[in-house]
Amino acid sequence: MTAQPGELRWGNGALTVHLGWEEDGPVRLLDLLLTGDTPRQSHRPARPLVELECTGTGRTGTSGKRHVDGDAAARQRYLGHEERTDGDWRELIVSTADPAGGLRVTAHLRLHAQLPVLRSWAEVTAGQNAVTVEYLSSFVFAGLAGRVRGRWEDGLRLHTAANPWSGEFRWSDHTLAERGLYDVGMVRYGQTGSKNRVALTSTGAWSSAEHLPMGCVEDPASGRALLWQIEHNGAWHAEVGDYDDDVYLALSGPTDREHAWRARLQPGQSFTGVPVAVALSPDGFQGAVGAMTAYRRALVRPHPDHERLPVVFNDFNNCLMSDPSTAAVLPLVEAAAAAGAEYYVIDAGWYADTDGWWDAVGEWEESAVRFPGGLKEVTDRIRALGMLPGLWLEPEVVGVRSPLAKTLPEEAFFQRDGERVVQWGRYQLDLRHPAARTHLDAVVDRLVTDYGLGYLKLDYNIDIGTGTGDAPGAGLLGHNRALLDWLDAVLDRHPGLVVESCAAGGSRSDYATLARFPIHSLTDQQDHHNLPPIAVAAPAAVLPEQGAMWAYPQAEFDTDAIGLALVPALLGRIHLSGRIDRLDPVRLELVRTALDVYKGYRACLGTAVPRWPLGLPGWRAPWTALALHCTDAIRVSVFRRETDTDRCALPFPELRGRAMEVEPLFDAAGDATASWDLSAGELTVTLPRSQSALLLRLIPAP
Repeated sequence: MTAQPGELRWGNGALTVHLGWEEDGPVRLLDLLLTGDTPRQSHRPARPLVELECTGTGRTGTSGKRHVDGDAAARQRYLGHEERTDGDWRELIVSTADPAGGLRVTAHLRLHAQLPVLRSWAEVTAGQNAVTVEYLSSFVFAGLAGRVRGRWEDGLRLHTAANPWSGEFRWSDHTLAERGLYDVGMVRYGQTGSKNRVALTSTGAWSSAEHLPMGCVEDPASGRALLWQIEHNGAWHAEVGDYDDDVYLALSGPTDREHAWRARLQPGQSFTGVPVAVALSPDGFQGAVGAMTAYRRALVRPHPDHERLPVVFNDFNNCLMSDPSTAAVLPLVEAAAAAGAEYYVIDAGWYADTDGWWDAVGEWEESAVRFPGGLKEVTDRIRALGMLPGLWLEPEVVGVRSPLAKTLPEEAFFQRDGERVVQWGRYQLDLRHPAARTHLDAVVDRLVTDYGLGYLKLDYNIDIGTGTGDAPGAGLLGHNRALLDWLDAVLDRHPGLVVESCAAGGSRSDYATLARFPIHSLTDQQDHHNLPPIAVAAPAAVLPEQGAMWAYPQAEFDTDAIGLALVPALLGRIHLSGRIDRLDPVRLELVRTALDVYKGYRACLGTAVPRWPLGLPGWRAPWTALALHCTDAIRVSVFRRETDTDRCALPFPELRGRAMEVEPLFDAAGDATASWDLSAGELTVTLPRSQSALLLRLIPAP
């Protein structure tokens, strides 16, 4: 089998993929071109379209820990390609094979409409012999420095986001040199580079614990940026390294080296990797986020919740804190309805007779002690006041003291060496097993039917670790995919049910999860002073119409504190909480006013493109701001935190020379001011006191 040399350019008008292959080499990704780009003259560092490592062949050369130079990838030869269409989606399928043993790789590349965003993944199929796959890339491109002037180690900046619990979305950027990646000068001696890499790896079932499954490589001098996201709800790996005087990016799901994952394939068997997406922009990091935002909207499963964006009251955060009862909930139900909430969600604890329920969960039956008249008495009252009821559920876990732990088969739980895996007093269900899935289907269907639920909050508060079985990484991947299949089936059976994604706050902020869930919990943060940097940065990772932020006004808050507790949620989804049953009429009216304002524009949030006039915020930044560019207006939230400076200028260079009107939308204290400087393209905001907030909008002046 000999392939003729060839090239292929494929795209959608906004982004062109340039592939090439030689008679004795694999198909390579030569370039990614935006409209107006000049093709590069040299493609020397181009990597195979798919990197592949197998146990029996390993890698060629001394690549260090990097996932390049897989011998199985180098052996692949072009077989053919085909193009398919599915509505606004176009897909290119490229097939290659090893002439010796028939090991086959199929690369899938997708583009949507006119977006400069490429979605990709790969599939490997065993040929004549069984094979153990140790690494399969979803995307790899070695052309990031091809258009950089000067040294790439100083010219390229790498953006990544730490994602600590209750401090989510902590973006930072550094030069590659600052991250330890240099041109060490060895290419001219016949070497491929430094053998170093900047690696981000997520282990376990929390896909965004420690780091978001995202990043960006930007050339500030030209404005060119490549932003990526890994669309998997479990373990993943990303690395940036140098190769032949250029810089590559490799993205994948779990690997053998990092995650104890491998796939043993018998002849004819296949394994499919996880999908990823890369957005290219000539307008820097923020421009790439704008392109990815449009792509995410095309990816997300349609749901009526996206049209309504209802206000949800949840009685957890700084409220009942997992200690609900009829006596505690009913006053909150009345207050939530009076404030303007449209859903009321009873959070954790509704199933437990005592406080020590953590390691006894799993059956999800109401507590007669907490609800002596029945839980239905409370859900009926919620509906009578014009709201829809919801419940909290943690479906993937079974407490070690739960009766269910003795009735489900052993194979329905995660195991290692024949023993159940335990984390924090809980067992982990393995949703590949039919008994686990049957149990959860029965629970969800019963709760929705018995209580007339309109909302389920699905939480996940343990991170189970490497996985289950002899190849634990493969077991975890199988469960992750089974979980998504189960969720799809739930939404198919209950198409109007609003299902919320939560994992100890924002520990599953990935677009395998968010392509399905209509609403997503961003954080567990309980201090309202710390909400602004989370809320402002969140739209880089989560669509505004999906990302839910807590808003918990309290009776002891002054008007500035009320504003600081409410405004972070007003440019996304609102999770109202706090002891609003204790608010006096003045404070309750402030809450009602904020919700009324929100309801007046929430239908536009599905068109919003985020921008950050002050840049993405540091954790303790004195001023932070988020601007959502919607089809009808630009809405801006501004926060003054701990600083003696009461005035801040927000640059909008794209509006320089345009007359704009400034309209305050919500100012709890009523003494903030804002003005527009046409010539400078700046919005100047004055907030007289620290720890205060303002919501406003910019519209073109008539």
